[in-house]
Amino acid sequence: MFSIQNVSAGYNGVDVIHDINIDVRENENICILGPNGCGKSTLLKAMTGLIGYKGQILLDGVDIATMKRKEIAKNIAMMSQISSIYFSYSVYETVMLGRYNHMKKGFFKEPSQYDKEFVMHCMDIVGVSDIGEKQITELSGGQLQRVFLARTLAQDPRIILLDEPTNHLDLKHQTELMQYLQAWSKQDGHTVIGVMHDINLALQLSDRAVFMSDGKLISDGSMAQTVNGDLMQRVYGMDVVGYMQDSYQMWTEIASDKAKKPRIHRVV
Repeated sequence: MFSIQNVSAGYNGVDVIHDINIDVRENENICILGPNGCGKSTLLKAMTGLIGYKGQILLDGVDIATMKRKEIAKNIAMMSQISSIYFSYSVYETVMLGRYNHMKKGFFKEPSQYDKEFVMHCMDIVGVSDIGEKQITELSGGQLQRVFLARTLAQDPRIILLDEPTNHLDLKHQTELMQYLQAWSKQDGHTVIGVMHDINLALQLSDRAVFMSDGKLISDGSMAQTVNGDLMQRVYGMDVVGYMQDSYQMWTEIASDKAKKPRIHRVV
């Protein structure tokens, strides 16, 4: 379906990632993990053709370097971290932007009834249909991130690339987003490839983990095969497993203390 073969890419003639090889199957969740600056986001940009690359990135056997932007966008959608907002659209208008590549005569064509219904469906999924008339400049970071997810879904892609998708989301919405993406990836040949810093969230979403360090692929396999203390130490330069165990112990103690507290019955 999607194959990254011997890919190197970077900026201003300097490669940031080197000789990356990843084969992606349908209905698969992949999380790309590694420290800041290791090339994760650069790899995602290469996967969408946003930056040039050496090697091949094949979608159904065709190198995306030979495909038109509109054709790539029909198959691959990228949801990046929130950045500056330069235009004030309503929530509904922002999500409708995701339908551009499916409109027969482009963005200035009146959306079809199907386009309108599909956009409302995407807004319902992420819980922003009740603020459809609001301007996006009025939204909180969490609301805005959900609007951008709805816009990504409105693109109706086969592959969604996520660059730190849970930034600005509270714990509840982080969990809901992961659950939805996990379910979405199991339908109709969909695939999710996400860059994350939160290893716990990655474990929730992914079937497979790709670890990177210094622009190179260090490990690629199922979560059970790849996530271990030695690898984490090598990639992150710290005892990640020990840190997680300490955190678990802390929460266990909090839960235990809560269970020991006597219940207070209010007298009416």
